[in-house]
Amino acid sequence: MRKHLKINLLLMLMTLLMFAACRKDPAVTPEQTETAFPPNPGSVVKGLYLLNEGNMNMNKASLDYVDLRTGIYRRNIYGQANPEVVKGLGDVGNDIGVYGSRLYVVVNISNKLEILDVRTSKKIKQIDISNCRYVTFHKGKVYVSAYLGKVGDPNAPNGNISEIDTTTLQITRKVDVGRQPEEMAIVGEKLYIANSGGYSPPNYERTVSVIDLNSFTEIKRIDVAINLDRLKADRYGDLYVTSRGDYYNIPSKLFVIDTKTDQVKKTFDIAASNIWIDDDTAYIYATEWSYIQQKNTITYSTINVKDETLTGKKFITDGTDTQIKIPYGIVVDPYTKDVYVTDARDYVTPGTLYCFDPSGKKKWSMVTGDIPAHFAFVY
Repeated sequence: MRKHLKINLLLMLMTLLMFAACRKDPAVTPEQTETAFPPNPGSVVKGLYLLNEGNMNMNKASLDYVDLRTGIYRRNIYGQANPEVVKGLGDVGNDIGVYGSRLYVVVNISNKLEILDVRTSKKIKQIDISNCRYVTFHKGKVYVSAYLGKVGDPNAPNGNISEIDTTTLQITRKVDVGRQPEEMAIVGEKLYIANSGGYSPPNYERTVSVIDLNSFTEIKRIDVAINLDRLKADRYGDLYVTSRGDYYNIPSKLFVIDTKTDQVKKTFDIAASNIWIDDDTAYIYATEWSYIQQKNTITYSTINVKDETLTGKKFITDGTDTQIKIPYGIVVDPYTKDVYVTDARDYVTPGTLYCFDPSGKKKWSMVTGDIPAHFAFVY
């Protein structure tokens, strides 16, 4: 009897040890590969990273890669390259950029900037930045905007910008800006940041902060409109800034700032959720939510940034736009002029990446991770 009891206890102990060992092993989501289009060995652009945001508080941010020379689409490449990272890429991937030989990934709710090898996606370093949002680059420096404070806190402090040296990968300087700063752009030696104030409606922010990069101080704020978000520079020294409005009676609009005078020079009475500028064309889509109507209104448009006029042309011309439920990301290949648009669908299931040729006809589409949103080309 005692012998059987000892054997049973030994078996239980071994089972518990095995279970504990299994619990310590990181859960790696395997990479998936699929052919998206025929090989194109002559492609000037080597590849395209796609950052999927993943739903908040679910640690489902993920990284995909399109090899533009082989035509192979790779899903979930971060977990495969970094199996030792237990929670994977983390919670809400908010922005991505390639600079030199490194890939910089902003993970908002996980409060971190991930620095990866651009060729292998292997993690090099993590820099902790509270409630970080967007990333941009200039003269060997990385700039990251951050809300600071807890998510949704109406009493959160003003946000800031961190400057990171690409040699040491250390934060070298910080500067305070407005509340809940979003996207950034650099023109000359000035850094511009769209402040949203999104944590305290209806008391939104309405300014663009201007930072002198030499002294790293805020030298002024440009009054624009409430709840600013996206901010892109054209090649003529102008900035295009989107306002999300208040989702009730104040509509979304698009504004143009002249960086020579730092004044708003033009207003476009069109809704704008995201914008990408390539050469003289600004590609814009809007997913404008109304609490009054309880629905989104989706539109697509283009602007000639040289003469600052709406063209009246769409960049999707074959009817595929009717299949896209929630346009959520956009980028344009600077060489082929192919336009990439993502569909977040219902925000909780895998999305779709579409590729359109310069005439607006669909070339191919692929299933992505959850909430596909942000792009970075690899040259």
